[in-house]
Amino acid sequence: MKISRRLVSASCVALALFAYGATAAAETIRLGLPTKTYWPTTVAETAVRQKLFEKEGITAELTIYRSGAETFEGMAAGAADIILDPPSLVSAGRKKGVMSRIVARASMGNFGWQLMVPAKSALEVKDLDGKKVAITAAGSGSDLLALWTIQDRKIDFTRVPVGGGGLVPNLLAGNVDAAVVYSPLSFQILKSGDARTILDYAAAVPPNLTAGWIVTDRFAEAKPALVQKALNALYGAVRFMRDNRDVTVKLIADLYEMPPDIAALEYDNSIMKLETDGDMAVPNVLPAVQLSLDLAKLGGLKDIVPPQDVISTAFKPVPTKP
Repeated sequence: MKISRRLVSASCVALALFAYGATAAAETIRLGLPTKTYWPTTVAETAVRQKLFEKEGITAELTIYRSGAETFEGMAAGAADIILDPPSLVSAGRKKGVMSRIVARASMGNFGWQLMVPAKSALEVKDLDGKKVAITAAGSGSDLLALWTIQDRKIDFTRVPVGGGGLVPNLLAGNVDAAVVYSPLSFQILKSGDARTILDYAAAVPPNLTAGWIVTDRFAEAKPALVQKALNALYGAVRFMRDNRDVTVKLIADLYEMPPDIAALEYDNSIMKLETDGDMAVPNVLPAVQLSLDLAKLGGLKDIVPPQDVISTAFKPVPTKP
């Protein structure tokens, strides 16, 4: 009996040490997310909560920044391994020595992005000439849409960077005349009656690659398996969300402290329109990237590189199953 107990005890110790060693050996991927109340955060949180990173044998650390531009700076500074941002930042970064590429396409439209004014404002797009318009930060997706508006509508206004969390408060407080607002915040203040839409970017801007998951060339070369596993988990999360509407709507409502009906609008108008496989080798990717860069150029971006220098076809996400 004593021998048996000792054997069991030794086995337990061995199993514990093995489990500890497996945990200790798990690599960590650091995700940089552009702002809290935005669909990339929903995707990453879903991957964490459904243990999809764990199923890939890795762990994930999420860092939420105040804008896409700040997120890109975080990656450039070595604080994030994989981020979500538009092609324009990759292009501008390569001109400045930040060598990165989009490894998976995430969104092909500005779904939920709206140019908004307070509900009582009589301003329309043409009236914004000489006014102040809130964006998250210079170089961010909201900034590119603001610049595109200036060029497309032949008007000029002052872009005021306020961070993702500052868009709605500054708009409703009257500190700015209008704001480029992303979903689900746009749906929330529209539904509440606090603001109204004067330009729907999903309809106004031609379809193009608006966002993708990005890593530096150095990280992709040094840890390709880690990049692949992270992408698998993220696209596994997208698949899970599409297959589990009620769970995802509740998560959106809980994460962003908003009513279920607003979360449902975000689900139907943003989540369900995300790219499901991320493959960068499909034929329409280069034209979509080129159009994205052309739109950014119209908006004032000068640091443009060829679209093939912005993407990598080395990875193809294989969605992790829950």
